[in-house]
Amino acid sequence: MLNDYLLTVISNIGMISLLAISAYILLITGEISFGQQAYFGISAYSGAIATTLWGWPFWVSLLFGSLLAGIAAGLVSALTVRISGLYFSISTLAFSEMVRLFLLKFSYQKEIDGELLGPNGAEGFGGIRWIFDNNISVFQYTLLIYLILFLVIICLFFIERSGLGMIFRMIGQDPMLTRVHGINPVNYKVFAAVLAGFIAGLGGMLYAHSFTFIEPQIFNVMLGVHSLAYGLIGGLGTVFGPLIGVALDIGLLESIRVIHGYRMIVFGGLVAIMLILMPRGILDEKRVYRLRLALRNWLHV
Repeated sequence: MLNDYLLTVISNIGMISLLAISAYILLITGEISFGQQAYFGISAYSGAIATTLWGWPFWVSLLFGSLLAGIAAGLVSALTVRISGLYFSISTLAFSEMVRLFLLKFSYQKEIDGELLGPNGAEGFGGIRWIFDNNISVFQYTLLIYLILFLVIICLFFIERSGLGMIFRMIGQDPMLTRVHGINPVNYKVFAAVLAGFIAGLGGMLYAHSFTFIEPQIFNVMLGVHSLAYGLIGGLGTVFGPLIGVALDIGLLESIRVIHGYRMIVFGGLVAIMLILMPRGILDEKRVYRLRLALRNWLHV
């Protein structure tokens, strides 16, 4: 039987995978975002407020936090989508820092059962007790996380094989060509940002209720850099790429005690090597195509 520590690591992989997938969606449209942690944090705080202070059901709160994150992502994208490259990346980073600084000052508390609960600026937000109040075990909550991750992957799996997925990749590879075909890249990039923000929000809400305590510093720039790097390592050819990146970092590097103190250095070196040898990651478009062909041939044998 898995112990609680191992289950926590496994659940963390699942939640961060949602954040990595959100960065991946923007990557395939040709945009590099350093700010996905902002939507992760927006949903974490708003969803936790909904369950802890307002007494909303978990699933309603999950939808509320994720929709709020998606709307915020859409607004930011609508304002910045016409700039690209480094300027877009800087704008997403600036927004994420604005959110983090706002959370450092944000205080909203209510007295519940004789105890003040809710976010209190730099002191963070504790007492997120939905798991305990509903007698949810660590194992059950881990299953819940992976159920949501599975549903997200299935949805994106079909999106990638639809016309929408083709447009996303066309925009990322040749925006001029998309305009020639009568497609407005701006509208699709905003939609991709909303979708990415919503998925990051799912991860944030789950994260808050898993650890029962959150603080603004959790949602710093390094979380955004890592979420971006996971897609670059795992590959941009399929939605499964970011999952490989998360598993390598959290699942492998964090578990090797010899390099535990040097994990960031090793991870940074790994990203640099991957960008040189495999610019679009382990599962890039060509490798995914070859794997599909091989699988198809094998099934017909």
